[in-house]
Amino acid sequence: MLTQIDLRHFKCFETLKLPLGSLTLLSGANSSGKSSVLQALVLLHQTMREHEWSSRLMLNGASVELGTVFDVIDQVHGRRSCEIVLWDSETSYQWEFVGEREEMSMAVTRVRSGDIVKEQPVILNRLLPRLKNEKLTDRLCRLAYLTAERLGPRETYPLEDPQRTSVVGPRGEHAVSVLYSGRDLRILDGLTLDGVVPTRLRQVEARMGRFFPGCELNLVKVPQANAVTLGIRTTRSTDFHRPIHTGFGLTQVLPIVVAALSADEGGLLLIENPEVHLHPAGQAAMGEFLAEVSAAGVQVILETHSDHVLNGVRRAVKKEILAADQAALHFFRRRQDEQEELAVQVESPIMDSDGNVDSWPDGFFDQFDKDMNYFAGWS
Repeated sequence: MLTQIDLRHFKCFETLKLPLGSLTLLSGANSSGKSSVLQALVLLHQTMREHEWSSRLMLNGASVELGTVFDVIDQVHGRRSCEIVLWDSETSYQWEFVGEREEMSMAVTRVRSGDIVKEQPVILNRLLPRLKNEKLTDRLCRLAYLTAERLGPRETYPLEDPQRTSVVGPRGEHAVSVLYSGRDLRILDGLTLDGVVPTRLRQVEARMGRFFPGCELNLVKVPQANAVTLGIRTTRSTDFHRPIHTGFGLTQVLPIVVAALSADEGGLLLIENPEVHLHPAGQAAMGEFLAEVSAAGVQVILETHSDHVLNGVRRAVKKEILAADQAALHFFRRRQDEQEELAVQVESPIMDSDGNVDSWPDGFFDQFDKDMNYFAGWS
């Protein structure tokens, strides 16, 4: 498991040292750096997966498109270089990158792990296998990343070779393919619902039923085509409907559930705004579900603006589904201009075993209380 990520001169951070838990929840104002943390991991994933022998960090690819070096270097304190450091329980792994501002990739100038250092020229992921840490390389390569802008309902969904497409894709565009190809595979024991066949398709269907009662899925391969149709119904009194007739919530949640139930133990799941198109009860259920996923051995890092998602995690801790010390909460603030009063860029409230949070910084899921105080005439 990754225990910390450090960033230096990356996007809005001069220096960031961020502890990670089995489940890490990132919150805060817009444009405060939450997505940047995820993007740093995705850049490593993208380069290792798409350009295995690359000696450059690829800023644009199938998973994320960040533009040029100018766009990813801290424009206040940075110049031409940035660093990403990952920590696990044993050691740290540091990558240093440099590039000209108009370039769309950055040279890997240094890779360091413990006392082992390789200087330029160096291939991004070659040091890790030599250290017998193939697991970290594999975790980064198989990382599943879902952006907030997920694919909506479609008439048909393309089928991909599972050797080439083993994750759901940043927009969930491969979710139905991953579900169909692995429909008979057994999921992690820690995520198996009792009384349901322990295969991916049946367990995904049952989990979807937790969000949308009565939900059933029907996958049918299109004859003589590399495509599949998805039928959905939420009551047995009707036939299966096309996704466009079942509401956006189902097609937004499905990629998350498929990604979670397709992950291996030790896997890494990154999700932006899992609450999209879900009503409050569904958002709370999502928080509790992701806590279950992390308790089963899949590391989850999620970015959210929903207090209901947070409360779902808190409920899971109180229910002892997830230990309190396995959850990390971080609240991000926008970096102040030089003339503004300095404030900590990231605060990390602590949760206890009852789901209580020890501090609530201004702006940390407190808008409801502020509004109620206003209506009551207290502020």
